[in-house]
Amino acid sequence: MEITYANSRIQKICTNDKVAQKILGRMCAGILKDRLEDIEGAENLEKLRFAPGHYHELAGDRKGQLACSLLGLTRLIFSPGNVPRPTKNDGGLDWSKITKIEHIEIVNYH
Repeated sequence: MEITYANSRIQKICTNDKVAQKILGRMCAGILKDRLEDIEGAENLEKLRFAPGHYHELAGDRKGQLACSLLGLTRLIFSPGNVPRPTKNDGGLDWSKITKIEHIEIVNYH
């Protein structure tokens, strides 16, 4: 999967283990690393639907974004990078056609 970053902060957290550990803690940073490896290795988002991390579409003001679980209520938030966004007839995202994503933030939005 092709990956981009919304800003330099999220890029540093996702690409630098020391920064990730400082901001997220050792355990959460380790889980983040595992999730990032899974994402990088998948040819499309559908391959991650049932992978560890509970990948799911968000609703409300985050409609069009997706998340996967890290530690506790902490989530890695990302959006499809394909233009236009692949959608199904019901308006949901077509996960099998999402081959690019943009990491947006790591947050507890609950």
